[in-house]
Amino acid sequence: MNKVTGIIIGVVVAAFAGFAIWTTAKKNEQTVDYTKYNEYSIMEANDDNGGIADHVKGNKDAKVIIYEYADYQCPGCASVNPWVNKLLDEYGDKIGIVYRSYLLSYHNNAHAAAAAAEAAGLQGYWKEYADFLFANQSEWEYASASERGGYFVRYFSEVTEGKGDIEKYKTDMASKEVAAKVSFDIGLAEKVKISATPAFYMDGEMLDWYENSSQTGFMEFMRKKIDEKLAE
Repeated sequence: MNKVTGIIIGVVVAAFAGFAIWTTAKKNEQTVDYTKYNEYSIMEANDDNGGIADHVKGNKDAKVIIYEYADYQCPGCASVNPWVNKLLDEYGDKIGIVYRSYLLSYHNNAHAAAAAAEAAGLQGYWKEYADFLFANQSEWEYASASERGGYFVRYFSEVTEGKGDIEKYKTDMASKEVAAKVSFDIGLAEKVKISATPAFYMDGEMLDWYENSSQTGFMEFMRKKIDEKLAE
């Protein structure tokens, strides 16, 4: 397969991935019983999430577990992502941050981006790929369906330094398992009734960081909450 053909296939797959997640989300609204799940606990792989467990940055067994709901196309989420990573660098294995997708309806590329990240995760590159999506958001956020697939496939190649299986990646992007995982995350987000992204929860409480939206304000606010929990 030549490079041009590969990009065309990537475009088609990424476009289909976005549609597949949307249709799966609609189906899951009526088929998944979310009452049997505790949204404030780390989800293991199960039938409803496509066999794909929660993504955890840091230590999943830490005393402090924070749940983040975000949208890869959300500018605020892209801004906050480096700050979240800085918190992880500072606290090490004292904290864990669970990432779940909540895709805003007016973000046309959010579903395909989420599928791209989940597909990368199936080969062990979720965090690296998610960070890359956020860092390069301005490049793909308003791309057409015929453009974004080329970006996402190229990103996978860059993130994996050419070591990833690109054909598997393309297949996984459009798979029912990936669609189910993203849909499941959205269902959990709707269960906690979030109204904006990024949203953070700890011990069942939403962390109201929005009045501290600068980097300094966010970091100080989150450190205070984390330190209080560690001191208990």
